[in-house]
Amino acid sequence: MSTARPKARHRRRTAVRAGVVVLAATALAACSSTGPATTDRTGIIIGRAMDVNSLDISRSLCDTCQIYNSAVYETVVRATPDGELEPLLAESWEANEDSTQFTFTLDPDAVFADGSPVEAKDVAWSWLRVQNLQGLPSYFMQGITGVEATDDRTVVVTSAAPNSAFLNITSASYMGVVNSDLAAENGATADADAASTDTAEQWFLENSAGSGQYVLDSYSEGSEIVLSANDSYWGEEPNFSSVTIKEVTDASAQLQQLQQGDIDLAMQISFDALDQIEGDSSLTTDVVPSYNFLYLALSPGVAGGEALQDVRVRDAIRMGIDYDSVIDATLAGNGERQSTGIPNGFEGSDDLPIPDFDPEGAKALLAEAGYPDGLTLDATYPTFSAYGVSSNTEMQSIQQSLAQIGVTLNLAPVDFSTWGEQIDSTGYPVTAIYFAPDHPDTVQYFQYFSLIDGSVWAGRARMPVNPEENSLVAAALAQSGDERTATYTELGQLMYDDAIILPIVNPKYILASSAELEGNNYDITRNLDLTRLTFAD
Repeated sequence: MSTARPKARHRRRTAVRAGVVVLAATALAACSSTGPATTDRTGIIIGRAMDVNSLDISRSLCDTCQIYNSAVYETVVRATPDGELEPLLAESWEANEDSTQFTFTLDPDAVFADGSPVEAKDVAWSWLRVQNLQGLPSYFMQGITGVEATDDRTVVVTSAAPNSAFLNITSASYMGVVNSDLAAENGATADADAASTDTAEQWFLENSAGSGQYVLDSYSEGSEIVLSANDSYWGEEPNFSSVTIKEVTDASAQLQQLQQGDIDLAMQISFDALDQIEGDSSLTTDVVPSYNFLYLALSPGVAGGEALQDVRVRDAIRMGIDYDSVIDATLAGNGERQSTGIPNGFEGSDDLPIPDFDPEGAKALLAEAGYPDGLTLDATYPTFSAYGVSSNTEMQSIQQSLAQIGVTLNLAPVDFSTWGEQIDSTGYPVTAIYFAPDHPDTVQYFQYFSLIDGSVWAGRARMPVNPEENSLVAAALAQSGDERTATYTELGQLMYDDAIILPIVNPKYILASSAELEGNNYDITRNLDLTRLTFAD
């Protein structure tokens, strides 16, 4: 692929080349006299609200999952901080001219944690399992008609139609390679009926089966994930003897534990606490842009969402949100408005409309739609703190905004597990959640948010597929350069017009850690790249 330099949004951000977006944001700190969270300085403790839905890599989809998956499993390629793909399990790869066939040659030195070799059959099995489990990550395999191990080191993937994004997709942490023999012995299968016959999810809560720098030591739901260094790791030695991801749900609690030395790194610090951190010589912090965003999702097809079937009502809700007030309330102004489900800076986002607060226009639309006196909607959402944003603060601010146009939101916060169980079954007419990128290509946002076949939110919203969007995604995957950018922009406009996904804020991100920790970072596929973290000498 050719490389094109983008417009800079921040001195640390670069968005590069067709189909690849990069954010390299690394904070390096000097040594300090603060007491360590771990007395031997060989293990690291990370504090965050854990949103784990599964430790089975082929079923998982969450921010914490990205960290866990990339620590324990490895992908065939990885996206580097400068936006290139580099070898990981594969030493080489190639695509045919029309991007319908992809060939990967594995590194002969790669081994799993049990010492067995990583073979082509493991790659094929892992990717077919992602596809056949029909879980949340299955959309990464859309359009793939064949994955074959042609010998011990060669994997050939066939796509029904051109798929110029597939190489980037393989860098997503959910595409990590599993030890197929070990997993199969414990109930896992990649067969076509895996969605009904695979019984391994419980086993994965206590065991890992990867080739990464770490192995699962223990998992306590709502408490912590503990990883131990993989003594058989075939690459560079891990920087830590152990990694603990500790459940610290509240941003203020994360700050307190960071100040006390109970954790080494806090991932969801509030901007209200920034002055305290910057005034503490034992800590280090940096504020960087991100590609994360928080959004309101409207589901016209679920019970209670009947009024939302009129797009004028959905448009009115978008116009009735005072975005600046919400951003001030949640992030002290440290965020940006975003058009639709494509984050600012990703290919295709530049020329999309940015929503404005227009209460009078919103009232007029509601009246046209038959709701001159307003309406009431139930809004159920998980309680979380993500990217410095409290979901309760966010939703209370949105509730206050919409009250000005006559829309009453009945707020119902629930725990994450309850939300996860219901969102894909009965659904919610209105909800709020967040998203971080999984790989460097914009196509992920259409596969997840648009009204195309297999889209996660087309299913959740119970909305019919839009044939035009289907056709444009197929066209984009056969294109490159400016032509593809234009198609992605056209798709982004259609998503905006659908008014199903209403982004509230694209937040800046606080990198906060002990001053003894170097290399704190925001990573586009791993969320937090543990390989870049070290304790200062």
